[in-house]
Amino acid sequence: MKHRRWPVVAAAGLLFAALVYVLAVLTRAGQTIENAALRGADQDDVSETDAAWQALGQITVYSLAAAAVVITLVGVLRKRWDLAVAAVGVIVAGQVVVQALKRFVLPRPALVEVTGDYAHNSLPSGHTTIAMTVLFAAVIVVPWKWRGVMLFFVLPWATAIGQYTLTAKWHRLSDTLAADGIALAVAALAAWWLQRKGSLRPHAGPRRAGRVVLVVFWSVVAAGTFALGGVLWGLSLAREGLNADEWVIYLGAGTFASAGSLIAALTYLACWRRIA
Repeated sequence: MKHRRWPVVAAAGLLFAALVYVLAVLTRAGQTIENAALRGADQDDVSETDAAWQALGQITVYSLAAAAVVITLVGVLRKRWDLAVAAVGVIVAGQVVVQALKRFVLPRPALVEVTGDYAHNSLPSGHTTIAMTVLFAAVIVVPWKWRGVMLFFVLPWATAIGQYTLTAKWHRLSDTLAADGIALAVAALAAWWLQRKGSLRPHAGPRRAGRVVLVVFWSVVAAGTFALGGVLWGLSLAREGLNADEWVIYLGAGTFASAGSLIAALTYLACWRRIA
């Protein structure tokens, strides 16, 4: 197996996160659109907002520690400490990187008039990073034959968390997209480390039809949500410019957030194709 795919994916993830930051945070248009999306979230149904707050509230230090314990236990049961170390390392490193970037490295210049929490930098999203790194850690440590079952349960949850951060107004779209890119980069570097030390082996067995159907389904969903976001933003911004309807901008941001998480997840999964 070639080592080339993992550093390429890691570089692409970091480059994507950097591009998102430049376009959304360092430009007046980017800040205006994202703040409009946050205001548009005020028009969402109360039940949707409550569901978002509930889902995000379940992500705590304790639940994250529990996830790390489960990931480690799977590795121990498989007698694969190397996989367990890499998987837990993805979760821990993901948080170290995003918290350092958000708190100490990345500024948010005041390019548009705004007050309160909107003025503070919130990129990258810690909650989105947690969801995506837990998913990637599970891909690393779960046996090949159970990977499809894991995806069935974990992928929808991880994807929803990114969208929920917008619904709850905890984060902007750029925060979730940058988190997707960083989580993907960290997970790719962990897989590269495993590959270089000879821990990854090719799988020569038959394909599992259920997993293929699942991947195809989520690929269609990713393409559809991305296209829908493009239509919502494209038509609204073309007609009204930066004064576009805030509800439409919010809906478009939500679909882009879901698409971003799905594309990151499917990219990582594709790199693990035929790897035991």
